[in-house]
Amino acid sequence: MAAITTFNRRIQAEGHWVFAGGLAAPSASTVIDNRGAEPIVSDGPFLESKEYLAGFWVMKADDLDVALKLANDASRACNRRVEVRPFL
Repeated sequence: MAAITTFNRRIQAEGHWVFAGGLAAPSASTVIDNRGAEPIVSDGPFLESKEYLAGFWVMKADDLDVALKLANDASRACNRRVEVRPFL
């Protein structure tokens, strides 16, 4: 957590920070499917997987190269793989 806090402070100081958040374990999730006639509510993650989303950052970056550099540093800070996607 100390490395993540340090990284968060750095990207705030550099002006990349928009917002971030950690997420509870997948076992704490509830899935709601309201595509049919009646909503279906079930416990557990949307899909079973050994990998899951533990948290996220939304950052400002001038281009993909900057975003990838930030993701590289984020991966090191949180000791996890990081996926980069444009925010729509």
